[in-house]
Amino acid sequence: MRPLQGVFPPVPTIFTAEGTLDLDRFAQNLQRWNTTGLAGYVVLGSNGEFTLLNEREKLALIERARAVTPRGKLLIAGTGCESTQETIALTRAAAHLGADLALVITPHYYSPSYQLVNYVTHFHRVAEASPIPVLAYNMPSFAKVDLSPTTLAEIAQHPNIAGYKESGQNVAKVAEVVAAAPPRFKVLAGSASTYLAARLAGAVGGILALAIVAPTACVELDEAIARHDVARALELQRTLLPLNELITTQLGIPAVKAALDLLGWHGGLPRAPLLPLGDAGREKVRQGLELAGLLRATERLQRS
Repeated sequence: MRPLQGVFPPVPTIFTAEGTLDLDRFAQNLQRWNTTGLAGYVVLGSNGEFTLLNEREKLALIERARAVTPRGKLLIAGTGCESTQETIALTRAAAHLGADLALVITPHYYSPSYQLVNYVTHFHRVAEASPIPVLAYNMPSFAKVDLSPTTLAEIAQHPNIAGYKESGQNVAKVAEVVAAAPPRFKVLAGSASTYLAARLAGAVGGILALAIVAPTACVELDEAIARHDVARALELQRTLLPLNELITTQLGIPAVKAALDLLGWHGGLPRAPLLPLGDAGREKVRQGLELAGLLRATERLQRS
């Protein structure tokens, strides 16, 4: 398995007009991303609408993604559920279908009753039962749980936990976890808005929603950081941050899908209760893509 580093998009799930999985268009998107320098893909992440999918649909997406993902790219599958037992079952099924790593979100429904021991026990039991390495997924804005550096350092002690994704905005926390955890425990940034700072603090890569619509630019940003070209990295970040803010913080998943449509990829409709953007929202996305230079690049490719 290739090292856990670089840029990974949390790929969207594509639906038909009737609301069922469109596995063919899902696969076509992946085949286009295969031509970029992305390190691999996250299937069933937050931008994959994983909470709105049933188990059968989740397994079908993992299976199709594995079929079209080259072995040189990592396939990370979101397998986190509220119960430890269900998480273990889905993680084992994902491994059987060829996932390289499992991304496990923090259980959160009963969070007022959870303490450090609950989280550590959950992740360690999943890791012990998993045939593949596990990544913890800290997503405080959605899960309303923010794992502390102390908790993450405890979670990191299990040898089958390879690292974690930090989707909060606290870059100092990344540095604390890197210092406290074993060297084999890798940190992935969860937002393009903090990517440069997180990488400088010790993160080895990122799972970035922006990479869905701007894969080449995100890879270029990562490569600039890797060669210590901070000036180029800052230039790229300034260009990309307004679009990232628009499609992730302001408008969310429907905007990511609208952006894919505008770029000539497959986006389509989100699954209810999420709703597609209206005309005003789509125009904001179009303007954001244009300001980032992505529409011009698409138009050049289409003309050639």
